[in-house]
Amino acid sequence: MEATAPRTGVPGAAPGTPWLIRRQRRPDAPVDLYCFTHAGGSPGEYVRWSDHLPDAQVWAVQLPGRASRRAEPPYTRMRPLVDALVGAVSFDRPFAFFGHSLGGLVAFEVARALRDLGRRQPERLFLSSCPPPPVPVSDRGTPMHTLPDAELLAETERRWGPLPDAVRSHPELLAIVLGCTRSDVAVFETYAYVPGPPLDLPVTVFAGTEERDDFRFEDWGTHTRGPVDLHFLPGGHFYLRAEQRELLRRVSERLPGAASAT
Repeated sequence: MEATAPRTGVPGAAPGTPWLIRRQRRPDAPVDLYCFTHAGGSPGEYVRWSDHLPDAQVWAVQLPGRASRRAEPPYTRMRPLVDALVGAVSFDRPFAFFGHSLGGLVAFEVARALRDLGRRQPERLFLSSCPPPPVPVSDRGTPMHTLPDAELLAETERRWGPLPDAVRSHPELLAIVLGCTRSDVAVFETYAYVPGPPLDLPVTVFAGTEERDDFRFEDWGTHTRGPVDLHFLPGGHFYLRAEQRELLRRVSERLPGAASAT
């Protein structure tokens, strides 16, 4: 996997930016797909999608505070994160955004920021297990991102399942994972949606069947004047890991100029 920014001359991203990683270089692909990960997630999950999307240049967004950007302070608020992304990445040819959970909200806010700046818009937003704004944040108890490490670990596993044994048994690795989770959850828990005009682009919404009744996924239609299609695949919040092939088939069908996923 190439954990560096695109080289000078590669369309669709700013040369030298540390924000993007890729697995394969496809300068002639008709579309770029930028993938935004969930809280505490790794962009490595998304760069592998290039194996199944041969007609797209797949980029995974690499946030500060992890992997090759471990030494950089992480972002804990949405607006500074969005402003930094918009300032660092140049979207110069047809592109789409895919975001899972928190990543969907980041992708949505980046699209709104690009619109407000008069810059090129995504051809489509793919939003996965992402509740539409305004996002309800529980007012019961202590915000998750302020919990001590032991309680943060317990709450993380309660909500999203156990961490791998390789992480739990490695104190340094566990500290890194909890640090990333804490900062990302802070972005979500402090996010305050500011109403504005709807976008003018199509939106595809994915979610697990077990989440169907938890969020108002159909309300994404209030955030765009374009068409919205809603898909439920078997599973819960991380349905995309078990249903990746079907998910990517549907993504590929909706990418401009891309053939069906293999």
